[in-house]
Amino acid sequence: MAWFCSFRFGCCMTSRMATQSSISERIAHACGANVLNTRPLAGSYGLSLEVVELADGRRLVAKHGRGPRPDHLRIEGWMLKRLEGEIPVPRVHLSEPDLLVMDYIAGSGGMGASVERHMAELLSHMHGRRQPFFGLQRDTTIGPLPQPNPQTDSWIDFFREHRLMFMARLAHERAGLSASLLRRIERFCDHLEEYIDEPAHPALLHGDIWGGNVIAAGGKVAAFIDPAIYCGHPEYDLAFMTMFGTAGPAFFDAYAALRPEFDAAGFHKARKDVYLIYPHLTHVLICGLSYASGIDSRLSRFGF
Repeated sequence: MAWFCSFRFGCCMTSRMATQSSISERIAHACGANVLNTRPLAGSYGLSLEVVELADGRRLVAKHGRGPRPDHLRIEGWMLKRLEGEIPVPRVHLSEPDLLVMDYIAGSGGMGASVERHMAELLSHMHGRRQPFFGLQRDTTIGPLPQPNPQTDSWIDFFREHRLMFMARLAHERAGLSASLLRRIERFCDHLEEYIDEPAHPALLHGDIWGGNVIAAGGKVAAFIDPAIYCGHPEYDLAFMTMFGTAGPAFFDAYAALRPEFDAAGFHKARKDVYLIYPHLTHVLICGLSYASGIDSRLSRFGF
């Protein structure tokens, strides 16, 4: 998740749910090879993260501990499995409430133009596949936060109630988002159909694409990680990718060429800023009220 704050990169809590030896035993049982070595990585949300070396030469990544909710790791594993065959993701070997084991994907290099063009190919393919409804078969998470996904026929209704209003109310209750800003979001949501459109069809979204969740190697995307999936408007994925500069002209030129129906001018002029209100709300909850200024400025731009 794109949490640029001290919580995101702070030291994680040591897992109290299982000893290292019992974790190694469970990994060995699931993968059919003994664990030779583990190397800690930076964790988050109360979870420990490790690279695991197996006796047969494979390298895996293990997340363990109790996260922000009891089923956090199981949901993450389910989301990765749901994305298999759509975009490259690590293969999941074990997904339990306190332990997630997946392939280790080596990365090299940053987000250059060739990676952006490959990312456009991958996402245009996934976004072009029709899904039956907006929402999903189950609720998911975005970072440590709940993400409700009731099956809905209208994208505008879904984004209004189950993204903007849901997260705005949560930010008001838990993170001190002001009552006045909440009321402005409510008024804006009453007019949401004036600012965004219904897509041609629901599309599966990664939901949390930024540079830290894209592993690149050899000028291509090797894998996407840490998804926050649901079915929605492809433009939400595209908007999120602009929040921290993950996608630039190389991506958008390639994406527009592959999906001629994409109105790039209208997206960059207005719709992008509508969609960016949602990740700013999630960042208020995780990183603090400094992200409320991004909400305020966008609402003011639209006259609210």
